[in-house]
Amino acid sequence: MSPTLGKYLILIGALVILAGLVVYFLGDKLHWLGRLPGDIRVEKENFRFYFPLTTMLLLSLLLNLLIVLIRKFFG
Repeated sequence: MSPTLGKYLILIGALVILAGLVVYFLGDKLHWLGRLPGDIRVEKENFRFYFPLTTMLLLSLLLNLLIVLIRKFFG
């Protein structure tokens, strides 16, 4: 295996740990995440459907920005 793969795995692990720390310490302050305007929620008597469209778009935008910054500064 190449050393580059090892660097990427370490970076991914650090990001997962960072995300875990954010959820652990700020979980009660992130209650709005998943309840943004544009998230689709349908609730009926025996049926529940939830599709967090806006939340997924926001997270995708943030992850893409993070990847671009990492490539620019470390690539």
